[in-house]
Amino acid sequence: MGTRIESARGWQTGRVALALAACLGAGRFSAAAEPSAPAESLKPFPRVEAVPLPNDQASLQIDGVERLRLHYAARHDRPFWYPLIGPAGRPVTRMTHPHDPHGHRHHQSIWIAHHDVNGMTFWSGQTGTRILCERVEAFDDGPDAAAVTIRNRWLDPDKRTVLTETRTTRLRPLPDRESLIEITLDFTASHGPVTFGKTPFGFLGVRVAKMMGVHDGGGTIRNDQGGVNEKGVFWKPARWVDYSGRVAAKTVNGITLMDHPANPRHPTYFHVRDDGWMGTSFCLYEPYTLEKGRTLRLRYALYVHGEPSVAKIERQWARWVK
Repeated sequence: MGTRIESARGWQTGRVALALAACLGAGRFSAAAEPSAPAESLKPFPRVEAVPLPNDQASLQIDGVERLRLHYAARHDRPFWYPLIGPAGRPVTRMTHPHDPHGHRHHQSIWIAHHDVNGMTFWSGQTGTRILCERVEAFDDGPDAAAVTIRNRWLDPDKRTVLTETRTTRLRPLPDRESLIEITLDFTASHGPVTFGKTPFGFLGVRVAKMMGVHDGGGTIRNDQGGVNEKGVFWKPARWVDYSGRVAAKTVNGITLMDHPANPRHPTYFHVRDDGWMGTSFCLYEPYTLEKGRTLRLRYALYVHGEPSVAKIERQWARWVK
């Protein structure tokens, strides 16, 4: 009986094989018969992409590798960027202060805020004010850059809109795994006049990775005026400030925060500390008022690089502003 069953199975297998061979010979299952787009109709695959992710996040990628992530979910006090990946493949920013995580929980890697808007603080995240992402305007990919644009509302403790903001984050690849992050901010006094009060806190803040800090890891701060570390850079006007330090035992990466010459009050003042934080101080010495319906545009850039070089930073700043 077993021999008959095996013979029957072999006969059936043979029939299937013959039928498959006939189909292939007729071209019914051949690769050539599969529909395919003509080569000339294929569009170039974007090298740089803005990829939407679950939980209201966006990943900015170069060659499929994430370099920056934007978080804009409504559960956050405000949108922020984390992580920012340097040429060594490691984060060059961190969440909160390494020695005061509760008191500085508003230090969210890279963020936009202001300490005095019509007398209310949007900086500390503890007063009921918030910056709410209303919607995503666009995700853009391309061979040389990718961008994500969001529209935000700055809300008072009673959830009334104080101002609206359109924010574009653009990633550009550079040689040697370096990159440029361009941030464009359009603040509009959509619901009445807005006064950004006198304060050293605002608009753009950066908390660098722990071991990049001067205190924790022996890092170095520089600006284009020749200032070094907090003593030489703190509350000084500059076109750019650079914070560089170790991201691994023997590897140095850095971030250069750049102010665009088209910005009002350029060169801006910088608020920089040896403990690993730097930011722009747009209203350090005087307030700035927007009448109803008017818009303030600010442009900043983050140059993410390897070993720091003042000459290379200067060249990159010049390329960016052109």
